[in-house]
Amino acid sequence: MAGVPESVLKKRKRAEDWAAKRADASKAKQLKVKTQRKEVFKRAETYAKEYRQQECDKVRLRREAKKAKGFYVEDEPKVVFAIRIRGINDMHPKSRKILQLLRLRQIHNGVFIKVNKATINMLRRVEPYITWGTPNLKTVKELIYKRGYGKVNKDRIPLTDNAIVEQVLGKYNIICVEDLVHEIVTCGPNFKAATNFLWPFKLSAPRGGLDKKRLHFIEGGQAGSREHLINNLIRVMN
Repeated sequence: MAGVPESVLKKRKRAEDWAAKRADASKAKQLKVKTQRKEVFKRAETYAKEYRQQECDKVRLRREAKKAKGFYVEDEPKVVFAIRIRGINDMHPKSRKILQLLRLRQIHNGVFIKVNKATINMLRRVEPYITWGTPNLKTVKELIYKRGYGKVNKDRIPLTDNAIVEQVLGKYNIICVEDLVHEIVTCGPNFKAATNFLWPFKLSAPRGGLDKKRLHFIEGGQAGSREHLINNLIRVMN
């Protein structure tokens, strides 16, 4: 009986080694996913509890203020959502540059923006071309879950898996979509990294279009700040 050639034995041994390595890697990945799933659920529950507590506190403070015959004034918003509503006709070069800095390059693009003196001045400078306001938790969740795309190696990737979020933002302890939502809603320390990871939202045109785009919102138009009423517009465009 002829012996098995040495090259065949080497090839067989190499294939067995690769199979063993693949099996070990698969087991390690499954274990990691299982552990991470528990962590994600735990974080989601913590965030839900935090949001409920915030709502209860607001109700309590309003009641206390009413009982004392006063008024409860909510905190100034930390985050706004801006939507571009007009094109580039008759636009000043400086306004065009500001829209590029805000990443609002196309009509019906939307982005989350941190509120500070600089961003408010920029928003006011380009107010005729955009509308903006304060998004609530429901709006932020719906936007990210329905129209959320991430920037991975300069590519636009849909957020279909928590692994995509962890791959880019894991170093900031943001490992799932719920972490991303929480970071934006609370305007956390890694807000800039979170918003830069999110591709500008491409919203749909509302049914029937936007009328009187050249007028300010308080004049019956569409442009400028609309505070909490931005949520109604986003629902129509999402």
